[in-house]
Amino acid sequence: MADETKPRVVVAGAVYDQGKLLAARRTAPPEFAGRWELPGGKVEPGETPQEALVRELREELGIEVEVLDRLPGEWKLKSDLVLHAWEARLLKGEPQPLQDHDELRWLAPEAAFDVDWLEQDVPFVKETVRQLGARDGQ
Repeated sequence: MADETKPRVVVAGAVYDQGKLLAARRTAPPEFAGRWELPGGKVEPGETPQEALVRELREELGIEVEVLDRLPGEWKLKSDLVLHAWEARLLKGEPQPLQDHDELRWLAPEAAFDVDWLEQDVPFVKETVRQLGARDGQ
C-alpha cells in the first residue's frame, strides 16, 4: 500500500491591529534572509493549526492573538510542507522580533507592498489588504 502521508502544515498569521498588517523580516535561512513574511511556524503533532499559530506568535513575537478565519488557498513550500494562512487580531502585547526576525513593521493597506514579501505570502497579503479595505469602508 502506498504511503499517503499528508504534508505537514505550516501556519502564517495575517496579524492586524487598528487597520494595519504586521510584517516580519526573516533572518534565516539564508535564501529568505532580508525578505518579509507573515509570521508563524509548523504545526506540532497534537495541535490544531489555530493552536500552533497562537503558540508560534507568542514564541516568535511575544504577542497574544485571536485566530479568526483561514484565508483562502494554500501554498506548497516543499513536498512535505504546505502553508495555510489565518487572519489574527492582536489582543495583547507589542510585537518584538524574538526569534527568526530582525525587524517588524505595521503596514497600512496602501503601504502593504512597500516591503519585499516572500512569494508564498503575496496571495495572503493581497487578500488581507482587500479585507482590511472592506472593513474600513463599512
